[in-house]
Amino acid sequence: MAKADLIYAAALDEIIDFRFDEKVVNVFPDMIQRSVPGYATMLNNMAILAARYAQDNSHCYDLGCSLGAVSLAMSQTIQQDNCDIIAIDNSPEMIKQGQQHLANPRESDILVTMHCADIQDIVIENASVVVLNFTLQFIPLADRLALIKRIYQGLNTGGVLILSEKLAFDLEQDDFHINAHHDFKRANGYSDLEISQKRTALENVLIPETLATHQQRLKQAGFNFSEQWFQCFNFASMIAIK
Repeated sequence: MAKADLIYAAALDEIIDFRFDEKVVNVFPDMIQRSVPGYATMLNNMAILAARYAQDNSHCYDLGCSLGAVSLAMSQTIQQDNCDIIAIDNSPEMIKQGQQHLANPRESDILVTMHCADIQDIVIENASVVVLNFTLQFIPLADRLALIKRIYQGLNTGGVLILSEKLAFDLEQDDFHINAHHDFKRANGYSDLEISQKRTALENVLIPETLATHQQRLKQAGFNFSEQWFQCFNFASMIAIK
């Protein structure tokens, strides 16, 4: 059973920037389920999309894989021949625990390998599916276009990028979605103190953008087709096809 997320349950003398350290890794499954509305639905359908677009003799990439939930889900749906999954995260703690999760027996012939690395440094090649699941929002704004361009260049024709992000909106819309998200977190047992302290910790780390900004960047990188296929409050997922 996943450990309960109590990281921000007590008042902190100093709130430091959020990090995917051992403390977060130990409670991450509970944290993400209680913090991201629609997460399970998104995860299941990303695996369905991956199964549709994966190609024989190609790689699927899970960039910013955390504990490997997307990789595991894809490995259970993809049936193409000689297709493997490469999962990358820059948190050693995430990779260590993720490898333990993936080592458990499962009904799949798809090879999943996990690597501790910066996704901005890796070579993406012969890719049919690339997933950025709530990852781009942690990349510096000035570096985001270059990463999306590298993904586009590494994708085979007909390959896809699945991009999930927390969205920003115009002021009135933003207030609605933020309030709804906070209500979602309260309904999942988080206190106002926890919500406030975590929001402060993320303020300089997670920088959301509007859907229009994401769509424009995808087009600028070379994608002629992109579509938002899911949204729940201020969390959404898009797909772009090369």
